[in-house]
Amino acid sequence: MIKMNRKNLIAKGDAIPKQKLISTFGQIIIPDPKHLVHLQLRRFAGCNICDLHLRSFVKRKDEILKSGIHEVVVFHSTFEEIHKYESEIPFDMVADPTKRLYSEFGVDSSVWSVFNLRVLAKLPAFTLNAWRWVIRHRSFGNINPTGGMLGFPADFLIASNGKVLAAKYGKNADDQWSVDELLAYAGKA
Repeated sequence: MIKMNRKNLIAKGDAIPKQKLISTFGQIIIPDPKHLVHLQLRRFAGCNICDLHLRSFVKRKDEILKSGIHEVVVFHSTFEEIHKYESEIPFDMVADPTKRLYSEFGVDSSVWSVFNLRVLAKLPAFTLNAWRWVIRHRSFGNINPTGGMLGFPADFLIASNGKVLAAKYGKNADDQWSVDELLAYAGKA
């Protein structure tokens, strides 16, 4: 069994303190006083797994909006990196290169995030390059300065009063909520 070093885990019923975040579309506040917030903490801007996942949300954005959900996607990347994808993703995207939010929400990075058959099958080129780096540098540490390649995803559905309605900590790089799962949680709110 793989033991994760996860601290500060947020669970259903916990309260999220009010925060001002700067997104690609300007300042936002979470929790949103008028909407549910689906806070997605993803790996890094340009991550192939995150891209596939977010495209499934973009295809169904009208359903998500009709359910009263405000999508907020956080990457441990810089604003410069995120801006490259701004025209493709119609959701608020937040840069967190120092991983402040990841730390506050207990979201880790580990080589185990990509050491999974489901992940390896999706990203053979990424995996080969990542393992070349590990072998060349004789390290299983973070592959890039922000640790994005080895990050885990996490999902949180937050009510307008700041209470967490549901939370998921991914067990690998490709373990996050589907649109159907999100809508089901929102339907119970």
